[in-house]
Amino acid sequence: MPRSAIPDKNQIFYYITDRRQLSGIRLTACIRRALDWGVDFIQIREKDLSARALYDLTCRIVSLARPTRTRILVNGRADIALAAGAHGVHLPSAGLRAQALRSWLPKNFCIGVSVHSMREIRQACADGVDYILVGHLFPTRSKEGFGAPLGLEFLRKACAETGTPVFGLGGIRPELMPSVFESGAAGVAGISLFQKNDEFRKLKKLIHAKAHRSRR
Repeated sequence: MPRSAIPDKNQIFYYITDRRQLSGIRLTACIRRALDWGVDFIQIREKDLSARALYDLTCRIVSLARPTRTRILVNGRADIALAAGAHGVHLPSAGLRAQALRSWLPKNFCIGVSVHSMREIRQACADGVDYILVGHLFPTRSKEGFGAPLGLEFLRKACAETGTPVFGLGGIRPELMPSVFESGAAGVAGISLFQKNDEFRKLKKLIHAKAHRSRR
């Protein structure tokens, strides 16, 4: 059964993999944990792998996700995503434009793109992407040397500029999530948020508490 590109829900959770940041847990185990929890997207972002190794990894993750509603995306490699049966591709800001791929990809194949400026947001919208990943929003060690954080004011402007779903990325911790959603973001994305045990436990606790309050 075909799936829509973006889940029809208010808060979307988007896990970006980086096995080099893992300690004490294998990537497969981390992915299983995210799948069991019900994460909406998993972007496979293992840039150091060869094409064959990335294809093999993607096939394994697609197989793990098959019984779930989680969408699997591959960073920068639409060919590998398509060959492995993934749901879509995530394009870096300096990568191919979405309009260059649309004509040879399946209709429901998801295309997302990273953006760092309003100009890039407007271009992504014109290209017809399914979602926009805006970052980095907050200070984070992984983005040191990549300029100042964009911040919540930029996120609010980005969300107001377009009807395309916007996901916030970069330095997002569980306690910062409410401000990201209040700024208009459709989702939150991250690596540490889903891979670090302490952050993941806080994330689950926060979501569980919110769900409990909403049932009252």
